[in-house]
Amino acid sequence: MDFIVKTFNELTTSELYELLLLRSEVFVVEQNCVYQDIDGKDDKALHVLGIKEGKIIAYTRLFKPNEYFIESSIGRVVVKESERKFSYGHELIKFSIESIESIFKTNTIKIGAQTYLKKFYESHGFVKIGNEYIEDGIPHIYMIK
Repeated sequence: MDFIVKTFNELTTSELYELLLLRSEVFVVEQNCVYQDIDGKDDKALHVLGIKEGKIIAYTRLFKPNEYFIESSIGRVVVKESERKFSYGHELIKFSIESIESIFKTNTIKIGAQTYLKKFYESHGFVKIGNEYIEDGIPHIYMIK
């Protein structure tokens, strides 16, 4: 899988369609969660596209400090269900962390993670902060690296 980082304005119409389709497949359909994925923040984010055989199969969006949280942030972390067996999630997070460090010149990153992924994020240096909270009917925790 290859990764590229693009601003919102650099995304092609096809890339935008593919990434929104992937986010909808996982966050709305697979997780059976009706929520507003298009939240008015995509134009402020950098978009990490994980591309395999010409298709976006993994994605995150990155925020510089003070755009989402005081700290920089990684969000909308997603890997196509059929591709998870290859552990692309680990490559995606590693690349996203490295991108924040090189582009935003910071190594402090805050995320709002689904609680069941706590160990996954801990394996990348994140630690839980605060109490669990419910977002769109799904338990979440804040974590920081």
